[in-house]
Amino acid sequence: MKFQFIILFMFSFLLLNCSKIKNDSKFIEKVNGRYLFNSDEVIEVYFKENELFFKWRGDDQIHPLKVNKNTFFVKEMNEKIQFLTNPDDEQDYIVLLPKDKTKEVEYFIKKMIGDEKVPHEYLKNDEIEKAIAAYAILRKKDSLDLAIKENHLNSKGYKELSNNNYKNAINYFKVNIALYPESPNVYDSLGDAFRKSGDSLQAIINYKKSLELDSSNSRIKRKLNRLENTDKE
Repeated sequence: MKFQFIILFMFSFLLLNCSKIKNDSKFIEKVNGRYLFNSDEVIEVYFKENELFFKWRGDDQIHPLKVNKNTFFVKEMNEKIQFLTNPDDEQDYIVLLPKDKTKEVEYFIKKMIGDEKVPHEYLKNDEIEKAIAAYAILRKKDSLDLAIKENHLNSKGYKELSNNNYKNAINYFKVNIALYPESPNVYDSLGDAFRKSGDSLQAIINYKKSLELDSSNSRIKRKLNRLENTDKE
């Protein structure tokens, strides 16, 4: 019981002292902006009443705990971070502080410049050609990048579809077709999106394309048969 009280006291003391460390205007101006977490994912750093917040992975109210002038603890990441400028390229970064103090800091979450976008942002803005070009560039840079994997893009599309975001789902599947035009699965997925959005004609076109690439798929044959019979009624 005494040990638990001591831990609680120390944590409360840490919170109280951290809350007294304010963000000055120069720091706010320097770190405010968007950072490239990975090739298709962004951390947005913003301030509200001089308090630092993150927008990341659908959560726009992440509130890191300030430890000192440029160091914070992010509970959602279970990481201590710092805002630093890399002297080699003079670029601003968010770095995850190594838990092993003998290791050097690695600069890898780079601040984005101007109106720079990641591929899925073009996609969600309905700029499909720019999205396809951006994903193609990612594949050329690194063919093992998760962001351009067929299954990954398919999962993203079906997530949008489950939320009735038909346009976003269709765009994800169109990107997949552009990247993997010989895969019967990508046309099947696009057919599903058109069918659920109410566009049976486009659904039929894509199911037929899927069957051209894999004529043995009885599941698609059944879906196609139901749609074509419905259209005749």
